[in-house]
Amino acid sequence: MLDTAVRDVEGVAGYQGTRFLDKGLLHLRVNGEERSAVARPADTLLEVLRDQLGLTGAKPSCRNGDCGACTVLLDGWPVKSCLMLAVEAVDHEITTIEGLHGTPMQQAFVREFAFQCGYCTSGFIVNGHALSQIHPDADEATIREWLQSNLCRCTGYAEIGRAVQSVLEES
Repeated sequence: MLDTAVRDVEGVAGYQGTRFLDKGLLHLRVNGEERSAVARPADTLLEVLRDQLGLTGAKPSCRNGDCGACTVLLDGWPVKSCLMLAVEAVDHEITTIEGLHGTPMQQAFVREFAFQCGYCTSGFIVNGHALSQIHPDADEATIREWLQSNLCRCTGYAEIGRAVQSVLEES
């Protein structure tokens, strides 16, 4: 899990059990590749993806799980990477927007002009991709429900909904 991040401190004055050290080595599976990162036990998955692995598609915005700009897939399910500790992602498959390059969902967002400034786009694409994999027969209400976990301040949601719907219709 987090190699050398904890150590036994039995017998050390003032401590019992284990104590977290500053940093340790994490082994993560990201976009189909084994990756390593040096992280603190308190580092979020978002911080490790961006700062340690250079995967900047997941965006830091609200940092409290409200906006969805940091959405990534964990074993195919969308999660807010700002709310998840990186150590919790060990032994799971992480997929970022970088791992979805050229997918039908990404192409649909371009085709439907489903973005303006682009800050939130990666989270919407990741979430839409997961929806298309988990619920390929999703109706309009299900699409709307899934898209509620992401916020956009620039576009109307109609274009985003059309992009997701077009992928579902193609599959």
